[in-house]
Parts: sequence; C-alpha cells; structure tokens
Amino acid sequence: MTDVPGFPTSIGTSTREQILLLGDDLAADLMGQVGFADLAYRLLTQRHPTPGQRRVFEAVLVALADHGFTPTALASRLTLTSAPESIQGALAAGLLGGGSRFLGVTEDTAAFLDDVLSGVDGDLPTSPEAWDNLARAAVAEQRAQGRLVPGLGHPVHKDGDPRTPVLLALAREEGCFGPYLSLYEAIGRTHAEVLGRQLPLNGAGVCGAALADIDLPLELLRGVALLARTAGLLGHLAEEMRRPVGMDVYLTVDRNAVYTPLPDETKE
Repeated sequence: MTDVPGFPTSIGTSTREQILLLGDDLAADLMGQVGFADLAYRLLTQRHPTPGQRRVFEAVLVALADHGFTPTALASRLTLTSAPESIQGALAAGLLGGGSRFLGVTEDTAAFLDDVLSGVDGDLPTSPEAWDNLARAAVAEQRAQGRLVPGLGHPVHKDGDPRTPVLLALAREEGCFGPYLSLYEAIGRTHAEVLGRQLPLNGAGVCGAALADIDLPLELLRGVALLARTAGLLGHLAEEMRRPVGMDVYLTVDRNAVYTPLPDETKE
C-alpha cells in the first residue's frame, strides 16, 4: 500500500468542523472582521496590507470595476441573451475579453515600467528631472522599436482620464507613491516631446503602476483587473435581466449587415 502524497497549501483547508483560510478561522476570525480587498491582498501576497496599501488597492478595484458598454460588458450581455440560463457563461465571456486593449493594459503597463526600472544601472532617479530623462529614453526606445507605450492614450478620455489624477494623489497621500508611479508620471510629462503629440495617462495604466508600487506580483495584475471587472460585469448582467438591451444590439447589427463580396467573387 502506497502512502498518499501531501499537497501543501498556504491558502486554505477545511475539516468537518472548521474552515481555515490563510491560517485564520474563516468563520470566527475573518467573516465580519476584514474587508474583501484586505483578504484579496493577503491571498495574493501572503501579507497583511498596510493601511495605505489597503486604500490604494481598494481605489484600484473601484477604478477598474466598470467603464460602460465596453466589449467585455457587451460580450457578457450578449452571451446572457443567447443563454439566459448560464450566468456563469455570460460572466466568463466578459472576463475572457480582458486583453491588450481593455483591462490587460493594467498588467502590460506595470510590466513595461518594470522592464525600464530593471534596466537602470545603479540607483533609481531621485529628482523629477532625472525621472523625466529616464522616461524620455524609455518612450524613445519604444518608438524606435515600433511599439506603443502601454498606459498612454484612451479611446474616450482623450483630454485626460479622470481616474489618473485621483489615484496619483491618493498614492502620494498614503505614502505609496513609489518608482513605478514616479516613472509613469514622468512619461506623462515627457512623451509628447518624443511622440509629437499629447496623450492622456489612462486609468488602467495608472492602476498597474499603483498596484506594482504596493508590492502586488506583476504577473497577477491582469487577474486583479479581472477581479475588479467581475463586479462591473455582474452589474451589467443584473441590469440586462431587469432592462435587456442584448437583443436590440444583436438585431441592430444583424439587420444592418451588408453583404460585401470578396474580391474573387467579382471576377468573371
């Protein structure tokens, strides 16, 4: 008879009488005692957040919860229209749409900033001028490589994303304004000199920089964005059940579809 292997975990286990989560009794020590953001931070890092980290984390979750009829929200609503019995499918459809244009920018921005910071020889900048120099070089390198700078630009908020200054100010207030936000802010000040046009620092990008500065793992930041958007998608699904628009969206597109022959079909 072979021994059954153990499967170590620092997350949680349960017995007939008790549920343990992060070493605490879920029912006795956590329920009604800690907020969801606090718990999520601990699950990701195995550490308690400081009060400042908690406030920044909660602000990011709020900032990323919803942005109207985005493709992710439409995917959820249309899936519910097609399969009203499957709320899990509708929710999953919206989450699967989180990528390089929507939601994924949070992780992409943090990864870009991390690459720049990791390439600095010696100490990181300590003055706004030095941060600006580093930011110019980073933007110029991206342009030379034919790549976009993650976190720059927004399809709606072309004159400035309203979330960005709020999160920058809050991080400063809470003592959580670190190298990622310093570099990101410097990119906002200097990119026009390199690119020849002024673009806004978008909310998803500033969220990525803020999450990196409160020591969340960079490889999980897209998951954090999806965690936040889950609440927004549930709101869209609740509204779709109360006041549906999915069928109208479908019919508007379907009834206005225009058949356009392929080039080969026009040849004699």
